[in-house]
Amino acid sequence: MKNKFLWIPLLLVFFGSCSQKPADQKELVAAESKVEEVSNNYIQLGSIEEARDFYTWTSDRIPMVSAHRGGPYSGFPENAIETFANVVKYTPTIIELDVAMTKDGILVLMHDDKLDRTTTGKGLVSNATYEEIQALFLKDEDGNVTDFKVPTFEEALIWSKGKALLTVDIKQSVPYERIVEVVRNTGSEAHAALITYSFAAAKKLHFMAPELMLSVTIRNEEEIQRFEETGIPWTRVIAFTGVAERPQEFNKALHEKGVFTILGVLGNLDGRAIARGDQLYASFVQKGADILATDRPIEAAAAIKTLAPSKSSKSKYFKK
Repeated sequence: MKNKFLWIPLLLVFFGSCSQKPADQKELVAAESKVEEVSNNYIQLGSIEEARDFYTWTSDRIPMVSAHRGGPYSGFPENAIETFANVVKYTPTIIELDVAMTKDGILVLMHDDKLDRTTTGKGLVSNATYEEIQALFLKDEDGNVTDFKVPTFEEALIWSKGKALLTVDIKQSVPYERIVEVVRNTGSEAHAALITYSFAAAKKLHFMAPELMLSVTIRNEEEIQRFEETGIPWTRVIAFTGVAERPQEFNKALHEKGVFTILGVLGNLDGRAIARGDQLYASFVQKGADILATDRPIEAAAAIKTLAPSKSSKSKYFKK
């Protein structure tokens, strides 16, 4: 979770000139059909108004998982469209993905600054062109080379439309302006929420794109107050409450403002569930966590499935 920095105007002009690789209609169709899967777990939001309604907390809310880095499993590397599709086969999903930028200004999905861990390449992402990165293959978490390629941010947005929701982790090398541009150009405002790691960053993004949902870190009562001082409406925010379980009273305070909470169970809490049993995920939800950000989305979703209300106003957004 890192603060973003301001790009000098000259640099913004430069990167504006090497904007995301344009996609003609054939390319869009190819990206849309890149992965074929049969699923009844699609989430379909048709407008930004529906997104705000979906993320407005109500007592009949449907608990969900957020697949950290897309939900990698053996054979399915992080930040790959094939990996997103694999998780969606098992559960309605919010996909958390990471966006970096190549030397020639193309936005690609990549968590690390370097290519070494997750691809067959070496060196900094920012020193490689898009063409060079497309010659590489992704590796899964065990280091096994797969047949999958590094996708662009645009491809991920196109694929996810009508299938899954996204939360977008923006790496330091990427100007916010570029992210907003691609989200708007692909008509992805309804299903792509942007992750921020400071109130200053949230204010900047809200000023640039007031229509978009933001994921904002809010972990205590003081941070609730500090967020309110930003002037950003609560209707534009999903509250990331950190990676430690929060008191039920704190979750309730956010719910009273109509805000969904995201609890980061990745790491320590995922490990505790492995040791003690997956029913632990259900206990987090029962204490007020609405979305579990996890490295085990399939297991966590199975554990909380029984907690979903049989009738919910949110059900209309899920494909049956």
